[in-house]
Amino acid sequence: MRHADKDIISRFPVGYYEFHPNVSLNFQLNRFWGWCGEKQMFDELREVSPRIKSYDDWVREMFALGERALSENRSLPAAYYFKAAVFFTGDDDPRNKPAIDRFCHILLSENKVSESECYSVPYQNCHLSAYRLKPDQPLGTIIIFGGFDSYILEWLPAAVALRDAGLDTIIFDGPGQGTVLDAGLTMTPDWHLPVTAILDYFKVSDVTLLGFSLGGGLVLRAAARELRIRRAICFDVCNDLFEVFIHSLKISGLDKIAENSDQMLPEIVNAAVMEGERRDLLSYWAFAQGKRVMGAAAPAEVLKALRSYHTKDIASLVEQDVLLMAGTGDHYIPLKMLGEQMGDLVNARSITARTFTRQECAQNHCQIGNVGLALEVILDWMDQTGGRK
Repeated sequence: MRHADKDIISRFPVGYYEFHPNVSLNFQLNRFWGWCGEKQMFDELREVSPRIKSYDDWVREMFALGERALSENRSLPAAYYFKAAVFFTGDDDPRNKPAIDRFCHILLSENKVSESECYSVPYQNCHLSAYRLKPDQPLGTIIIFGGFDSYILEWLPAAVALRDAGLDTIIFDGPGQGTVLDAGLTMTPDWHLPVTAILDYFKVSDVTLLGFSLGGGLVLRAAARELRIRRAICFDVCNDLFEVFIHSLKISGLDKIAENSDQMLPEIVNAAVMEGERRDLLSYWAFAQGKRVMGAAAPAEVLKALRSYHTKDIASLVEQDVLLMAGTGDHYIPLKMLGEQMGDLVNARSITARTFTRQECAQNHCQIGNVGLALEVILDWMDQTGGRK
């Protein structure tokens, strides 16, 4: 690791904490706190967690904490509180847009991103929100996007770190993500299309492409069809979104219904899901988010759409260097997907796999708990594969 990287990596806190007994809510609390790392925010989350029994409780407490932080001139914690609050609100909630607007404005301001670094990239009948953070003498180019529930600006502190590590860093919301989804454009499995639009717009080639969460599968779908991508990073692996979805439904008992949904009448699937959602917060959120991201009207339509988001049909076309990342305690993505993805990449120029452990506080999804370590692994791998020269 380059000496200058150590100070950059040290910006991110280390630790995955037990804020809440519900594994999904606890992950989200760690997620939003981890981008800020403020001690007062940590203490506030500890204080309010016992009062959160439902999504309504969550929304109430997060909005209250956001307003409190804003009144105390603690802008960055306020931004992540507002983002956390709308994570579990419905599309028709009038608080959504003002909260997201606040979140975006504060993140850009706190990270000193100028208007000249913000872009609106033409794509089909819409635009992709993109941000380019470029050092004076770039050592390489990396392009980054998210997954199933992301606003790319949430990831802005990591993008700034990569820029400071010498990389021309481009981040964007694609179809079904963040501000692009807010504008009405839903997800597509043909991920090479938005990536090609970004590459063309910024006139870049020989790039490293990184996708996180569901993006860990989308990144390979893009790399299979876009040769200007020389290196692909799956942060984490996600070789089959439908299987991930089934895995998340086990607590509610909906996994078998979902698994066999293509053999059942949609009315039966929809009725079973409505009943099962009452037993588990994660299942309720997964289908609500699935309808929004996929542009689906009902649970059966969500499950049908999810079946297109895998890598088996394109894995043999990937000829780039590939970095596969996985957490040993990821409650969303089964660890076995790491081996499956390695086995399917039969023509990759090279494959590097890295698992992250509880001892490293990086065992969970997208290494929440030790993002700095994940960035260290990424930078070292890029040095080895020519992505940072």
